Amino acid sequence: MEADATVDALGMYCPMPIILTSKKIKELQAGQVLEVNADDEGIKEDMPAWCRSTGNEFLGIEEHEGEYRAYVRKVSQSPG
Repeated sequence: MEADATVDALGMYCPMPIILTSKKIKELQAGQVLEVNADDEGIKEDMPAWCRSTGNEFLGIEEHEGEYRAYVRKVSQSPG
């Protein structure tokens, strides 16, 4: 999947991947896609939940050898 920006949260555990996502998404324009790289399995539940609570669009997650790439589309200019 093509992303406009990336957050590297490898080696970090909850809640850091979500905190970094929240900070970075504020820098994006509506419609842009953020890729979040993490190795904390919790991201599989945390990222969709964060998207539901913030109104951003969860596009999916890819897993490869214990690393996860989550994709989020910024829906509006409201705070992420």
